Amino acid sequence: MSETPTAPTLFTGHLWCPTEGEVDALLVADGRILAIDADARDHAAGIPDLDRVDIAAGVLVPAFGDGHAHPLFGGLEREGPQIRPQHSVEGIVAEVARWASAHPDAEWITAASYDSSLAPEGLFDARWLDAAVPDRPVALRAWDYHTMWVNTRALELAGITSATAEPILGEIPRRDDGSVLGTLREWGAVDLITAVAHDWPMETKLRALEWAARAYAGLGVTWVQDAWVEPETVEVYLEAARQDRLPIRFNLALYADPRHWPDQLPTFEETRRRVNELGHPHLTANTVKFFADGVVENATGALLHHYCGCPGEFGMLVWEPELLKRAVTDVDAAGFQPHIHTIGDRAVRVALDALEAAHTTNGPRDRRAVLAHLQLVDESDRTRLATLGVIANAEPLWSQLDALMNVLTVPRLGEERADTQYPWASLRALGIPMSFGSDWPVSSADPLEGMAVACSRQTAEREPAGGWTPHQRLTTTDAFRCYTAAVAYQAFRAAGRLAVGCDADFAVLSADPRTLDRPRDLDTIRVTGTWVAGRPVQSTTAPSTFDA
Repeated sequence: MSETPTAPTLFTGHLWCPTEGEVDALLVADGRILAIDADARDHAAGIPDLDRVDIAAGVLVPAFGDGHAHPLFGGLEREGPQIRPQHSVEGIVAEVARWASAHPDAEWITAASYDSSLAPEGLFDARWLDAAVPDRPVALRAWDYHTMWVNTRALELAGITSATAEPILGEIPRRDDGSVLGTLREWGAVDLITAVAHDWPMETKLRALEWAARAYAGLGVTWVQDAWVEPETVEVYLEAARQDRLPIRFNLALYADPRHWPDQLPTFEETRRRVNELGHPHLTANTVKFFADGVVENATGALLHHYCGCPGEFGMLVWEPELLKRAVTDVDAAGFQPHIHTIGDRAVRVALDALEAAHTTNGPRDRRAVLAHLQLVDESDRTRLATLGVIANAEPLWSQLDALMNVLTVPRLGEERADTQYPWASLRALGIPMSFGSDWPVSSADPLEGMAVACSRQTAEREPAGGWTPHQRLTTTDAFRCYTAAVAYQAFRAAGRLAVGCDADFAVLSADPRTLDRPRDLDTIRVTGTWVAGRPVQSTTAPSTFDA
């Protein structure tokens, strides 16, 4: 399996690169850029049967990458009840009832991603779902994928009762009388349901993954970091590669679980060997994913200072700090790229301690370690990011005062601390390499939507007028770098630039983003064409936006 060599193609017209600037022409062959500007035209003059592409409308830019996402989760959301568009508990329950009625043979009703802000403190009652489906199990994931809402039948099948002890790395909220409410938080609790729930058939998963890939292509994205890959997901990717159903590129981040460490490491090495042996040009498995903490909205994000109004409550560390140091050092020694979920400032500090330990033990190497999300970063740790050369993978769409922020996040942090969130400009000013990701399906996969927020700190309604924490806004050019060249750097790829030797992955936009009067209007631009390795790729309907 390999990419078929392409005939030489000359791209002319309006070409722009956020690192190289204006480009007059590109000569492409065999999936790479052979020459640019006058050299491209000179070389092209001597090539018979040359293909030509003139970008007469819009602008050609390097294709985007997504530095942190969950494509299979996103694709599978199309298979069950469509609860993401619902804006009330009643709407979710009605949609679950509709789907269950239309699928009487479904043993389980599963779906994602409901809006956690629709119930006080994000706590949803099993009895609300019982009213829709009393006789079959229902399991709904919240938008954050750290939380699950289930009905009574699902609790029964999982053996979760008032006598069930609080699980390691999880929480089972209860009613005042001690009975189980129906909301489960974090892996230790959610895994009690997933252990007994049905799994989708392989063909359904393949269809979902291929749809996700083509939807990404429709957004101009040609490389995606799948940031949460478990063994069954590996098999889906391998089978998709065998069937040539991966139209864009994916790297797998293999999920490390403290409950099963260090027994997982040989499996990770075997997975990497299998992927490399298959040799599909669109699939790699070079990364290991760690969760350092949870999320602020659940009060499981690990903080240096207690949650607002909750003295003694600092959130949850998924890994004991010393165990995380050993695990990160081990995967680093095995040649994997560490990729660590860090929401709270305590999680950032513990993750940096682990990366520092890996550097001290294993010595210098081009590890390009990643900390993802970085919602809160203590001032003292920002320079450590720069010193250690850590890539800050940011999800720009989150840096806005939307309903989720106002209803769940700000009350947990308090306004003063909330205003220190997502310090993108401060991190960039320190020279920290910053890549962008979407965390789709948690939030929209559209890079232009993310960049619109990064450059304005405004909601879709263009609020507040001057932007929330406007000193942390990025320029349009910087935002494009974060979604192109910086993600390529994270991926160890010669890509994300219009430069000789780079992969010929391009996107054509309906308008030049630099001509907009307001950066917030970046979300009005559309992708009109995408090339992977010099070939146009067929796309499909783009992933929907998470509407908070």
